[in-house]
Amino acid sequence: MRSEDGRRADAPPVLLAPLSGVTDLHMRRIAQRLGASAVVSEMVAAAELARGDAESQVRAEGEGVEPHVVQLAGCAETPMAEAARIAVDNGADAIDINMGCPAKTVTGGEAGSALMRDLDHAARLLGAVRMAVAVPVTVKMRLGWDHASLNAPELARRAEDLGLNGVTVHGRTRQQFYKGRADWSAIRAVVAATRLPVIANGDVTSLDDARACLAASGAAGVMVGRAAVGRPWLVGEIAAGLAGRSVTPLSAEARAAAAAEHYEGLIALYGQAMGVRHARKHLAAYADAAGSGALSPADRRRLVTTSDPTEALALLRRAFLDPAGLEPDAAGTTIGEAA
Repeated sequence: MRSEDGRRADAPPVLLAPLSGVTDLHMRRIAQRLGASAVVSEMVAAAELARGDAESQVRAEGEGVEPHVVQLAGCAETPMAEAARIAVDNGADAIDINMGCPAKTVTGGEAGSALMRDLDHAARLLGAVRMAVAVPVTVKMRLGWDHASLNAPELARRAEDLGLNGVTVHGRTRQQFYKGRADWSAIRAVVAATRLPVIANGDVTSLDDARACLAASGAAGVMVGRAAVGRPWLVGEIAAGLAGRSVTPLSAEARAAAAAEHYEGLIALYGQAMGVRHARKHLAAYADAAGSGALSPADRRRLVTTSDPTEALALLRRAFLDPAGLEPDAAGTTIGEAA
């Protein structure tokens, strides 16, 4: 990502972040087709993938995505290494290791950002995966467990020494979860600590944010997470802007088509009963992206609760293309953020 004199050789990459339960195969396909530099699978539990768990295999699927990057989470060397081998055997072009997830269900099992409390153990996991596969291996981390232990620079140095290929840093500690603002300037210490390319993550919601994040962090690129839920086209729009290309917002028709493709893809991927459940968070986010007055409150409730795909698709289309017949109090209503 950088030339020999340290300058960026190309436009900064803009990646779709791994979001557990959110960045399914179809969301990734759409984001990449619409211009994302790269996309990362939702978090896959390494132990479950190593055991042959069917849903973990679906989470790690990457047909039609290139490069296909699988993110693994775990706390033990053997299942992490085995899951990496399985993912690569099934077509993964790169493996990302999760050392940043703040969820209690993950950190309670000593995985995710809990690994930043024990860098020796974290390094053993990194080394086990690096030795297991020949494809690029990266790691995603936070600034540290808390502000008393901002050890991301040290973890990045260890990753480099172990032969990893890149680092992503979310500009918060684990104890912050998603509160406050991501500290992009704190990522600069990680950039200074390693020769690996560093991707900055956290609160990048627009082209202006991306530019400010790159300036503050000195990172090689940015990763867009929650802001892309319901707007998978956002990642490509930011990438185009950073590359100096004119950014033409996606038409309402194209947005409606992308939302419908995503919904239908989830049903094809999981089957109707499970697919409808998986889709609800996305339907709420697409309704938000369509605008606060795009659907009446009653229609918004129907969109996220219906089990009838035909009804859901009709409501999605109405949200983007035919916001007629709104109830007087529709303006300003929202459904909570999906992730």
